[in-house]
Amino acid sequence: MRFTSTAGVAVGIAALVLGAGAATGTTRTPAAGPGITIVPGPEGPDEAQFVPGGSNVVPASAPAATDIGKNQIRSLAAPFYACPGFSGIEKPNPLANLYRDVYTWGPFAPYKVGNGGGNINWAANPYKNTSWYMWFHSLRWLGQGIIAAGQGDLTALTRVNTIAWDWYRDNPYSWKGNVGAWESTMHRTNVLICLRQAILTGLQVTTVPTRYAWVDTALLNHARFLTNYWSGAWNHGTDESIALFGVGCTLNRTDYKNLAQQRLGAAITTSIDSQGATNEQSTGYAAFNYSLWGRATAVMQNCGVDPGTTIATRRALLAKWLALATNSLGNLHQLGDTELRATYPYAGTPMEYAGSHGTKGVAPPWRVGVYSAGYVFGRTGWGTDPARGFAGESTYSIRYGPARALHGHSDHTSITYTARGREIVIDSGSAAYSAGAYRTWVMSPSAHSVLATPLSKDVNPVTRLTAYSVKSNAEAYQLTDVPGSGISRVRSVLVLKGPDLLVTWDRASATTAQSFRTLWHLPPGQRATVLSRTTAVSMAPGDTTKTVVFQVPFKQALPAGATLINQAQTNPIQGWYYPSIFVRKSAPTVLLARAGKSASILSFVVPIRATGSVSYTTRQSGGTFIINLNVGGQRAVVAVSPGGSVYRAG
Repeated sequence: MRFTSTAGVAVGIAALVLGAGAATGTTRTPAAGPGITIVPGPEGPDEAQFVPGGSNVVPASAPAATDIGKNQIRSLAAPFYACPGFSGIEKPNPLANLYRDVYTWGPFAPYKVGNGGGNINWAANPYKNTSWYMWFHSLRWLGQGIIAAGQGDLTALTRVNTIAWDWYRDNPYSWKGNVGAWESTMHRTNVLICLRQAILTGLQVTTVPTRYAWVDTALLNHARFLTNYWSGAWNHGTDESIALFGVGCTLNRTDYKNLAQQRLGAAITTSIDSQGATNEQSTGYAAFNYSLWGRATAVMQNCGVDPGTTIATRRALLAKWLALATNSLGNLHQLGDTELRATYPYAGTPMEYAGSHGTKGVAPPWRVGVYSAGYVFGRTGWGTDPARGFAGESTYSIRYGPARALHGHSDHTSITYTARGREIVIDSGSAAYSAGAYRTWVMSPSAHSVLATPLSKDVNPVTRLTAYSVKSNAEAYQLTDVPGSGISRVRSVLVLKGPDLLVTWDRASATTAQSFRTLWHLPPGQRATVLSRTTAVSMAPGDTTKTVVFQVPFKQALPAGATLINQAQTNPIQGWYYPSIFVRKSAPTVLLARAGKSASILSFVVPIRATGSVSYTTRQSGGTFIINLNVGGQRAVVAVSPGGSVYRAG
């Protein structure tokens, strides 16, 4: 998913949302001056969030917060609900295009959607794209016209009023049968509130003139829809509750405000759990939720409602989660529907240090986080050692936990890893819904660094973290699940510090013959080469760092073709990376291959200077298998116990 991001929006959020992440929010009085007051909403996903034919409702599953709206804020300022802006969708839609009924979104060419007089064909979808269609129905593309109207441009006011009224006329309540119009209801509600404010400001009146009275009627119908169809405890439902609250604040409807507060109370404890993880299964959507719940707090405060303390408490926990989810390049580990994106350095939160690459704020006291929602985040440090610096630390993520849902992928047991100031092991990213087979692939196990069984159907398993150990120079984890019918899978992960490297021991058994593949997805721009049955090397031309991927024979002989490389492959799809939903890059994937009814794959991922060498010897000590490593002159000992534990022994 793409999240619209501009420096102006980010600054706006930081200024308004909970005092840039502080424990309490701040109410704001609209600024005096020409035009409507716009307090930009949080960075929002650029794509639609529905899958046609799927359910859009996420029930609340935790006890509701009861402190929202319990007290009223005593303030001399008049309650208000600020226009949240148009999420950047207005930028490629200038006034000149609005006068011609031309709309554009995303990578698609501008398209004439009306007759030139404001009579729009709301069934238009020339590119057969769900997101193009949803944002078309959101009316956010009218933003530049609404801003101009609020500044007194009556020609612009006439045109945006005509188009918005045309939508209202052509899409009578209820538009439940039109999924694009349905999903965009919350966004369109905010646009109508912005239009209403532009009418008052542009015409310099205090009540809506009769000619524009349809706007209030439309807002009541939108509130009716939002009342009847709530998406529940995820970002979509939160946005809906904020919009419903906005109608209540704008039209002085206590019933709408109370219902919105009730729903926010029901959602917050499910949307952000007691450890601070979200239920979205995406680091990008976790960041969005942090901002979104800050906006919920601010809009309630600005309308005289005390948001209580639960939201602030859960957001503080989420801020810790997001800091730990930040890699040594200052970006979020790219998990689930997440594009490559930097962590925003909200002042006064752990993200300030993480997002500023350690130049601001205070280094967090935690180095490893284990979350029952299915995340492990770890790092060698926060860069406080001058010999390493922030980018010189190694960072990793591991996925496990509940079955895939919402914006999650089939990525259980998958690993991402950075070291030596570079991506070493990557996630394949997030493709647009319109990407078809590539969208299917990018969500599949084969697009992640896991032990995959491509001949079996993915059963969307629950994965357990059965053991873990955190020490000063190594962390060890063991994960188990059933990824396909009749298949058991166990992954042991060992992450070392000094030398920095990854070790995994994958073992699997199946009732029928399978193709087993331990996959290591490497960054685009690298050239990967198979050196032997055991070893592959990958590096970018001219770089000073290379990645050595090798496997040590253990409990199973290595067959011919045990180490393979796939890159830019189309049938089956393999060896690609999406930094953003509309950009696909070729990227090498190392495959460590087995076939039969069982597999034992002991593999090492070693980032090292381009001129460095890696060597090892093995020996048996009783029932313990020992690997002595020499990584560019640094030595380490890795052991596999008779019980299956992989640990650092020296």
